[in-house]
Amino acid sequence: MNWTVDSADAPAPFSAYAQAIEVPAGARTIHVSGQVGVSSDGSLAEGVEAQVELAWQNIFTILAAARMDKSDIVDVLVLLKRAEDVGVYRRVRDRYFEGHLAASTMLVCDLAQPDWLVEIAVRAAKVD
Repeated sequence: MNWTVDSADAPAPFSAYAQAIEVPAGARTIHVSGQVGVSSDGSLAEGVEAQVELAWQNIFTILAAARMDKSDIVDVLVLLKRAEDVGVYRRVRDRYFEGHLAASTMLVCDLAQPDWLVEIAVRAAKVD
């Protein structure tokens, strides 16, 4: 099991994420490449909320193939194209995470395709 690490001597998180996550020795790890709001048939979801939801669904599908789930996610890297979408991203993440906390980094920047509004990469770890 992974543990959250919190220090009162560092700034508190700005939303629902952990300051740090400790992964025990011997855990299996998976690094999920950045997922975007594109379905397996190649179609792009319309709007930022739909793209964020589909990106998370893609991540959970990949985690399931590794016999993992959201509770095994230890680190999230989210790239948003527009700063005004931060609130939408956080609402969708919180709904999908259902209270789970992971370390998290967010960047606002251009993405590889002009129609992509979000890209999310995660690291997960699990002791079997």
